Amino acid sequence: MKILVINPNTSAAMTEAIAQASREAASPGTEIVAVNPSFGPLSIEGHFDEAWGAAGVAEQAHLARAWQPAATVIACFGDPGLNAAREALRGPVIGIAEAAFQAASMVAEGFSVVTTMTRTCGIAEHLVQRYGFEHQCRGVHGTDIAVLSLEDCPPETVAQIEDAARQALARDRSSAIVLGCAGMAPLCRLLTQRLGVPVIDGVSVAVKWGESLAALGLHTSKAGDYAHPLPKTYLGWAKPYGWSSE
Repeated sequence: MKILVINPNTSAAMTEAIAQASREAASPGTEIVAVNPSFGPLSIEGHFDEAWGAAGVAEQAHLARAWQPAATVIACFGDPGLNAAREALRGPVIGIAEAAFQAASMVAEGFSVVTTMTRTCGIAEHLVQRYGFEHQCRGVHGTDIAVLSLEDCPPETVAQIEDAARQALARDRSSAIVLGCAGMAPLCRLLTQRLGVPVIDGVSVAVKWGESLAALGLHTSKAGDYAHPLPKTYLGWAKPYGWSSE
């Protein structure tokens, strides 16, 4: 099967790192197709960035109609454009924040989120509420590490993330860590070894769940809110992405 992994920012280096983490999680025979939008921010670190990232996800989901992936992963912790992609595509579409929260709630009584910029903590907290994990998530902690610094991720950056995770575990009395950025995916195994608790990378979880849902023959229902968009004309640079009847 083919799984589409959409990095909503436009960093090619981060897209490749996310692709590698996805391939390591995928089963033999699963092909990972990792893409990023043709426009938008190099990193997503706030609501304005996220709005453009969501549009970029819609662009890539629209393009993927030509081959209909078995499943799709939205590889940004804000889950931007998730519902738009679910409207556009037939296969299951999974956001990494939703996947990570679900997985953490199954392996720990309570979990903490360690993310990048403190200014994005509110976005993560809103998702915790939206997905119904207020009782399991005991805290969301920013490190003020710029997203693009994760492309190279020098030892001092890894140490900063590890220190934030240790403090979160103690302060929140939690027993698992959710990594709040797709760019942190390559650090999952290392941090699990160092911290001695489950460390959840939403990219890997979303890929495995995408495989499982596709193998079960499940798809996104088109009978309700995720019905295909209504045919209409788009103007300006968005003209090619207006929906046409299938």
